[in-house]
Amino acid sequence: MKRIQRTAGAVVGSAVGDALGGPFEFGAPGAFSARFPAPGAGGEMSGGGGWDPGEGTDDTQMAVLVAESLLERGGLDLPDIFARFQRWAASAPKDIGLQTEDVLTNGRPWDLAAASHFQVNRRAAGNGSLMRASTSAVHFAAAGQEATMDAARRIAALTHGDRAAWEGTAIFHELVRVTLEGTDPLTALPHVLTLVHPDHRDRYATVLAPDWHPDRATEVNGAVWPCLGSAVWALRTTTTFEEAIRAAIDLGGDTDTVAAVTGGLAGAYHGLDAIPARWTRPLHVPLPGFDGRVLRLPDLVHLADRLGAGPSTGQA
Repeated sequence: MKRIQRTAGAVVGSAVGDALGGPFEFGAPGAFSARFPAPGAGGEMSGGGGWDPGEGTDDTQMAVLVAESLLERGGLDLPDIFARFQRWAASAPKDIGLQTEDVLTNGRPWDLAAASHFQVNRRAAGNGSLMRASTSAVHFAAAGQEATMDAARRIAALTHGDRAAWEGTAIFHELVRVTLEGTDPLTALPHVLTLVHPDHRDRYATVLAPDWHPDRATEVNGAVWPCLGSAVWALRTTTTFEEAIRAAIDLGGDTDTVAAVTGGLAGAYHGLDAIPARWTRPLHVPLPGFDGRVLRLPDLVHLADRLGAGPSTGQA
């Protein structure tokens, strides 16, 4: 499979998972298959819960903002990404995570806002940095293992002061990187875990183990480690993109983000052509605060192609 198929698959796959999972957020396990029992029958991009059919949620909206900053600034410009997040948050998006909203609106500068939130709350391990990581994972993959994991941690730290969120995002970046190179990400997991900060390695080793099941999670999948573990489980236990997304959404809970993360991994693994056209046709990503812009499938594919070229020389 050509690399361009995988890069587009990661970006579009994440957006598709997000849009499919949004209407089922905080619903009961099995709700997706109960409503759409026959795989391949169609109608799944039905909208609901305040979302139009095929509409990307805050997960994909923030991923696009990261992508456009990376491309327009020629590399990683953390103050610029934060400023884009703030502009978006101030424009009344349909959904925004409570922690992310607090960090973006607490009046602190970009390099202190998340840390200040963490100092006060002592809990900041939500999956909000992981949900938006597909675009940055594609962009930094060509720069190699160290660069992509470093970028993941730095972007995550803009909104999440807990290192657990940084490490989960870094694992995702590295799994996407090896997948884009044609390596099975599941076989790469043991080595990837050695790159995780020692304070968080055991926690991730537990949820990424071959015999782990989301039913064994000790926290809801709105937390970063069970979210990532659930996405890897969905990839491990299925054979197609569609099966992986169905499995992710049927877990219930934070369905848009679990499916977005699953879609990023499964899209990179199976490629763009494996994503059903009935799911990509209605796909659209509004960008509140950015002049009424709405990205559709051709825009996302073009964005992925540009991101796949990697960072400019000398950028981290």
